Amino acid sequence: MQKHILIVDDDDLLRRSLAFNLEKNGFRTSTASTAEDALAIIEANAPDLVVLDIGLPGMDGLDALKVIQGNYNLPVIFLTARRRELDELLGLELGADDYVTKPFELEILLARIKAVLRRTQRGQNFPAPKEKISAGDLVIDPLSHTVEQGGKPVVLSPREFDLLYTLARAPGEVVTTADLITRVWGPGFVGEPQVLYVHIRWLREKIETNPDSPQHILTVRGVGYKFVPQEV
Repeated sequence: MQKHILIVDDDDLLRRSLAFNLEKNGFRTSTASTAEDALAIIEANAPDLVVLDIGLPGMDGLDALKVIQGNYNLPVIFLTARRRELDELLGLELGADDYVTKPFELEILLARIKAVLRRTQRGQNFPAPKEKISAGDLVIDPLSHTVEQGGKPVVLSPREFDLLYTLARAPGEVVTTADLITRVWGPGFVGEPQVLYVHIRWLREKIETNPDSPQHILTVRGVGYKFVPQEV
């Protein structure tokens, strides 16, 4: 079955060209020039993956991503026009599966799309671990896909949940950056490690009292990260 890709970009030429080339490569496509139109398409006929430009008129890509995450479980690849824009993303609440900086080669975007779709399919084929984790003030339940901190619910995206669960399964142990990417994004990941850094930042924003001085998720410089339970 053809995979359905939704392309969201206000550049008419790029949108038409990308749709044409993706269809030549065996995908079915829909297109939208605004986030509002994209959300209407998702509601009517949810795609397998969304290619989403950040700099949209009206509702921008960041706000659209929050709506997609809050209501749909869809993988998203961001398109960003400037490297500077990407640097700014590192401190924002992002949850995209990958990003591509404009201008880009079609082959690069195709590789990213195929890799994200493989990871998504792999996640559907293999059940999540069922071991509930109680680690200090955090309770992580993979069956219900919920997290509580101090008895209060913490809302995480699917990728953030997988990242926290992976780290919390080995408390006090350093998990390398490469291992985290492989375990959470899958061995077929072909993006850049900044995607991991973004998710670590976002996760810290949600579970740390002071994200700039984390107590739960610690950076081991040049190696990776480790999870330290904080007793109640």
